[in-house]
Amino acid sequence: MSELDRRIRRTRRLVTDALIALTLEKGYEAVSIRDITERAGIGYATFFRHYRDKEALLGDVQGAMLEELMALVQPSSSVTDPRTTGRLVFAHAQQNSALYRVLLASRGSSDLLRRVHEIGVQGVLDTYRERPNSPVPLEIAANHIIASFLALIDWWLKHDMPYPPERMGEIYAALIIEPTRTVSFA
Repeated sequence: MSELDRRIRRTRRLVTDALIALTLEKGYEAVSIRDITERAGIGYATFFRHYRDKEALLGDVQGAMLEELMALVQPSSSVTDPRTTGRLVFAHAQQNSALYRVLLASRGSSDLLRRVHEIGVQGVLDTYRERPNSPVPLEIAANHIIASFLALIDWWLKHDMPYPPERMGEIYAALIIEPTRTVSFA
């Protein structure tokens, strides 16, 4: 890796960290690019060499987080036990709790949540078969699972992660997957 690549990665990391910290302190809307550059210790013009505006930075942060998250839970990863899936996601949320708090609370995160929801629903549809004569169509069950999972993550973070990721994986399976499985999929 060249020195230039290292500097670019370092600058982007500083800017990302500044955005996360400032958003937690005063809310996304109140954060200015000047605030970000001052916190990151970079020049104002340097910010614009990397991002066109604050929303582009947030989009970059969202995209990176989504890639990491999807790599954890893709069906191709052979993770089919819902407790394991839950544990992996909650461990990721724990390791990146400041980022998750920002992304779940930011106005600009609705696109991210919609993308996570769509990808999650497709993952459920790809993983499970609809139970014959099911009172709940699989597509509805898949939407319920993902919406409930996101709400559970949000609750857990807002309550300062009172249970470890392993326990949250068990709660996810018992509260969301198992009841849905009994009425919708095999």
